[in-house]
Amino acid sequence: MAADPMAEIREVFFQECEEQLGELESGLLQMENGSKDAETVNAVFRAVHSIKGGAGIFALDALVRFAHVFETTLDAIRGGRLAADPPIMALLLRAADALMDLVRAARQGEPISDTQTQDLVAEFNALAAGKAAAHAKAEAKPAAPPPPPPAPSGPPKRSWVIRLTPKPPLYAKANETALLLRELSLLGEIEVEVDASGLPDLADIDPEATYLSWNIVLSTDKDSAAIRGVFDFVEDDCDIEMFEQPDFSFFDGGSEPEAEAAPAAPAGGTESNAPAPPAAPNPVETMAAQAENASSVSQTIRVDLDRVDRMIDLVGELVITEAMLSQRVLEAGLARTSAVAMALEELEALTREIQDSVMAIRAQPVRAVFQRMPRLVRELAAHTGKQVRLVTEGESTEVDKTVIERIADPLTHMIRNAIDHGLESTEKRLAAGKSPEGQVRLTALHRSGRIVIEVADDGAGINRARVKQKAIENGLINPDAQLTDDETDNLIFLPGFSTASEISDISGRGVGMDVVRRSVQAMGGRISITSRPGLGSTFTLSLPLTLAVLDGMVVKTSDQTLIVPLAAVLETLRPNMSDIHPLDNRTSVLALRGGYVPMVDVAEALEFGNHTTPPDQCVALLVESEGGNRAILLVDEIQGQRQVVIKSIEANYRAVYGIAAATVMGDGHVALILDVDTIVSATRDSGRTDFNRSISQVF
Repeated sequence: MAADPMAEIREVFFQECEEQLGELESGLLQMENGSKDAETVNAVFRAVHSIKGGAGIFALDALVRFAHVFETTLDAIRGGRLAADPPIMALLLRAADALMDLVRAARQGEPISDTQTQDLVAEFNALAAGKAAAHAKAEAKPAAPPPPPPAPSGPPKRSWVIRLTPKPPLYAKANETALLLRELSLLGEIEVEVDASGLPDLADIDPEATYLSWNIVLSTDKDSAAIRGVFDFVEDDCDIEMFEQPDFSFFDGGSEPEAEAAPAAPAGGTESNAPAPPAAPNPVETMAAQAENASSVSQTIRVDLDRVDRMIDLVGELVITEAMLSQRVLEAGLARTSAVAMALEELEALTREIQDSVMAIRAQPVRAVFQRMPRLVRELAAHTGKQVRLVTEGESTEVDKTVIERIADPLTHMIRNAIDHGLESTEKRLAAGKSPEGQVRLTALHRSGRIVIEVADDGAGINRARVKQKAIENGLINPDAQLTDDETDNLIFLPGFSTASEISDISGRGVGMDVVRRSVQAMGGRISITSRPGLGSTFTLSLPLTLAVLDGMVVKTSDQTLIVPLAAVLETLRPNMSDIHPLDNRTSVLALRGGYVPMVDVAEALEFGNHTTPPDQCVALLVESEGGNRAILLVDEIQGQRQVVIKSIEANYRAVYGIAAATVMGDGHVALILDVDTIVSATRDSGRTDFNRSISQVF
């Protein structure tokens, strides 16, 4: 069966729809927050209009009809005929959600019809009818005498010369030059001339090529940024040359200025011997002369993600091969000053640079995930009857695309939890002296080579007494368990735990936060909680910037080679026996700078067999988990530091306690990457009771 020639264009259309829907929601939220910027309204209008134009190419008639009604209302707001008050903004936000659903259904090949949006269309029509009635009523009143013409105000109009030369991708993506010209006309008065000088004979025409250019003169009080904003969505698909020109007539063949602008002749009618002023330059010729000096527009290309993934895999293999070469050179005993060793060092530096550059290709801002959350917040607020405002920060923070794809579900669960459990009802907030509107803050930032995402609310905080009681009722902890505040807070991550008094569409089934923790741990990340009664809670996710590479410390214990993530290692030291204090047969602590840190023999924790090396002959690694807990890991020796390529051990074998992933070393052997947090947490849990009971007696 022949491939559908429109399939590729259709996929490009839906990819651009995703970008435009993101711009649409972002612009509407700015308008909802009080933004009066005309360019924001124009951007919102252009997003809906572009979706409508592309949908028409693929005969998505229901989508076209709804987008048309949507953009008609936006056009009324843009033209000042309709005020963007709260009820109208609520309608526009619901319409944006519906448009998103229609685009998603069309992309998945699901049938769409007008019945899906008939309620919204009815509201739009009623809104238009109400405005028309108000206008007719105003027209029926006696006409007031016309006001005097207003005095000129605002910036003076300037003339801009624009040359627009489309490229084939412009039309392949279902864009139209006429729409660009219409957008320009909204900025001021324009004159347009088509340049068909490049048009070949009919027999030589390539149907997929472009031959026409447009010469435009725009008289406007807008600046160059506003003009270039018209071409935001097509700047990569056409050549745009623009410069400001003094007053002239563009289409009169370079004629002389008007008579009143010319210098007056001397009295008596004699001709002046002074040289005549130079004629105004022809703008097209001037533009051609300035074309080579014009600033270039940033160029981007679309690349299939599978190709990028393949390239990253190949770079990973390159890193492994480079490590193997280094190992062979080391085994051969070549001096570090030899030509081979020096060339290998250069190769190592170049490989690292290539790897960093390739990883940067796949890096994307978290905005792609954050933009999905406003709709979720609106729906949950409506469902719970609470007033909720979402605040986002750090949307431009970049992270690997694989991480972005996998954090959407955990963030969704956390925001649902914040609204359903964290925020109080309006009545309770008012009684507590708070604003009736609760706030959920979503923040992203880089910290210590990782990305940190925080979901914070200003609700009542975690009710620790209720959490502990529920855990006892569900058989999750013993009734006489002595827990710290942090341990009590972390009970909400246990499977089957819920404090909801009844099952609803949002919560109460005992699933959610345990899923979040497992999802985050599967990405090599950790989640922690900070809660203050009456002031709210903050959930903090710490994730690796990429799931492909890792800077690690190569260690050896009980003849096994392990990789300890370098970000978790604070320092290394040789412990003295006088500083080691055993609490029982399983647990010992090391006295370190006035404090005591639990010690973990890595070989014993991972059950590598009998490990007979005395602690004072081991190397101690002081590590810190994502939750801030510290421990001493005992290993036999440190072999160096290396960037390693992460390979999933769970996908290729099965989940292994204390092991996060695996990698291939330079000698071809597989080394396991240590899961520091799991080992530290398990050790603390197993020894906590004895530690708490004995610490005061021992010291």
